[in-house]
Amino acid sequence: MMIIELNLLQTLALAVVLLIVGRVLKQKVNILEKFCIPAPVIGGVLFAFLTLAGYVSGAFELNMDFGLKTVLMVAFFTTVGFTASLKLLKKGGMQVGIFLLLALILVVLQNVVGVSLAKVFGLNPLIGLATGSTPMTGGHGTSGAFAPLFEQAGATGATTVAMAAATFGLIFGSMIGGPIGQTLIKKNGLMETLDGIREVEMEETQDIHEVKTLDEDRLTWAAFQIIIAMGAGTLISKLLTLTGMTFPVYIGAMFAAAIMRNLADAKLFDLKSREIAIFGDISLSLFLSLALMGLKLWQLASLAGPLVVMLLAQGLLMGAFAYFITFNIMGKDYEAAVMSCGHCGFGMGATPNAMANMGALSEKYTFAPRAFFILPLVGSLFIDFANASVITFFMNMFG
Repeated sequence: MMIIELNLLQTLALAVVLLIVGRVLKQKVNILEKFCIPAPVIGGVLFAFLTLAGYVSGAFELNMDFGLKTVLMVAFFTTVGFTASLKLLKKGGMQVGIFLLLALILVVLQNVVGVSLAKVFGLNPLIGLATGSTPMTGGHGTSGAFAPLFEQAGATGATTVAMAAATFGLIFGSMIGGPIGQTLIKKNGLMETLDGIREVEMEETQDIHEVKTLDEDRLTWAAFQIIIAMGAGTLISKLLTLTGMTFPVYIGAMFAAAIMRNLADAKLFDLKSREIAIFGDISLSLFLSLALMGLKLWQLASLAGPLVVMLLAQGLLMGAFAYFITFNIMGKDYEAAVMSCGHCGFGMGATPNAMANMGALSEKYTFAPRAFFILPLVGSLFIDFANASVITFFMNMFG
């Protein structure tokens, strides 16, 4: 077998090429756009199948230097930390808190289902976590962060399982959201309440979507703020290790960024939020491309049957939770139906999938301002902290 060695820069360049390929294919293939499959996932998975063919045929094997993957992962989750505004949480009121609690309950249930089924099939419980909230609520980003820790704890193939599960979640969550929302609307006769909703303005979302002009100075300061948070985060992470528990490497940086965000909300300094978000998008794209191109798909062979059952169970859990719990707790009205539809998107994939789900439903009926304010606030700003905490608890319990 021919062994191909790629150094750090060559590996990064290849990741960028795969990212570009993914973007082109997403534009050309309608189904990829429909289900909001991220470009790095498309390019990375295609490359993973190429390396699978090389491995199975004995033609070649790639050894790549993924030294930048951790740096990019920490950078992305640092930018997530900068979104954790207590001011916005307070502004959202009781409904935001209730939906965050529901999302947290779902996270716990996803891990209970994953670990329980792993035990039924005689698998490492951490493989169950790799099909639980790590890929479902967490998506590819959280999978790429936690799955290597599962492998270090003895769960061989956890990264491949988590990435496969995250891709399944993106597709399945997008497929079931619309039908669930529409069924709730029709079954409960919610069309009669739409006239009043059509008149509601979206003033509450102005703070989230505020756009500022980009310039060199703002981008430079944004980079400085991210780096400072990452550096301060290493100190916080060291303090957390004194508890004796295992934490993901990015958790300290997330806390540091959250502290900086709330200091900025107190007008102590100007946070370059829009520019930080841009750096976050770049970091996530490169991190995912690197994580997915390194998948060893041949490790799924022995897990194929159990993995299908575990993923279908997660899909059933999400559908039932959105239909019976999210809808009823969030008010049993049209807004609640739209939120249930969106919950399927980010509960099994990512916030963009939730927005796509709700957008499709709103296009057919009418806009749901409360749903479009609450769900992205929870899905984009607060659930990552909650999910990371729950995963860490389960990981230390079964690792």
